[in-house]
Amino acid sequence: MKIVVNILIAPDKFKGTLTGMEAACSIRDGWSTTRPEDDLRILPICDGGDGFGERLAELEKAKPVDCQTVDAAHRPLTAKWWWQEQQKMAIIESACIIGLAQLPSSRYHPFQLDTFGLGKVLLEVAKRGAETCVVGIGGSATNDGGFGMAKALGWRFENKAGEAITEWTDLDQLSLASAPSKRHLFEHLLIASDVENLLLGDKGASRIYGPQKGLRESDMEKSEACFRSLSRQVDALTGHEWRLEPGSGAAGGLGYGLMAFLGGKAESGFDFFADRADLNTQLAWADLVITGEGSLDLSSLMGKCVGNVAEKCREMGKPCIGIGGIVRNKEKLSNLFTGIYSITPDLTDQVSALKFASKWLKELSKKASNDIQL
Repeated sequence: MKIVVNILIAPDKFKGTLTGMEAACSIRDGWSTTRPEDDLRILPICDGGDGFGERLAELEKAKPVDCQTVDAAHRPLTAKWWWQEQQKMAIIESACIIGLAQLPSSRYHPFQLDTFGLGKVLLEVAKRGAETCVVGIGGSATNDGGFGMAKALGWRFENKAGEAITEWTDLDQLSLASAPSKRHLFEHLLIASDVENLLLGDKGASRIYGPQKGLRESDMEKSEACFRSLSRQVDALTGHEWRLEPGSGAAGGLGYGLMAFLGGKAESGFDFFADRADLNTQLAWADLVITGEGSLDLSSLMGKCVGNVAEKCREMGKPCIGIGGIVRNKEKLSNLFTGIYSITPDLTDQVSALKFASKWLKELSKKASNDIQL
């Protein structure tokens, strides 16, 4: 008689190919082909980036709301946020509004983009009467320190001549920042992010994450000068050194903006999600956990969902399988995972893996189910 094994399938998204839910279902379907007797539960995970809003909305039973705004390039956009009436809670996913996925590839330089569209959505949410607002800030295309958002909220920025500054790249000329009459729109504003970088410096917003968004080395000093000037004025006005807060450098300085302009509090996106999903209880139930993402590598261990799940499994003494579209540094990952599996190059090439991601993920899951000793 075969032993029934409790298996928790908790992957992150496979970026560019599968959502977390699609990945979880593919892994489940592949595994059940060879081990139909096992008890399989799916729990897609997220930490504040792409997919955060929808997953959190599912857990909180929040309903989607459409909102007219603009994307990071100020093009008209119908964006989505989520509303939980009983809790008076709004959920916003920045990636749905000012994300890289909303823009044509390589068409815009970060100097041309800002967070104005997010500010417009925040105003709509405040009008709805939200007491708590949760903002996932991963996946943004912007690097403006929250300047565009602040403009939408009614902040005014002037140079020495008293002229309004309308582009964030002119913030190095900032002489005066003025706040609107009502600074804080919500009783509680939670910033969901797992990035702890500060706004400025070698490990700050521009130098660490700017290149992913198109910033060149020659752009760095300009960006730093703008952020220095912005934070000097705003920190002095608000009476707090927000630029020194962990997470102020998240999402191109949007973490700073949400703290400084709106009084937001940074919280681990993964921890916030894990608490809402009752992840610890789910892990306690499981005999085996399967997690994964598109690229499984050392960055997976640096505060990302998959590494956090694997670390929790180690703490609880649970075996954990890691699955990736591609896996790098497998030897260094092996301390956390009972088994590590990769679609590319183990099963197919990169082109096929991207085009038929669900099919190959099912095949990889079948392989893992045959290999693993339970």
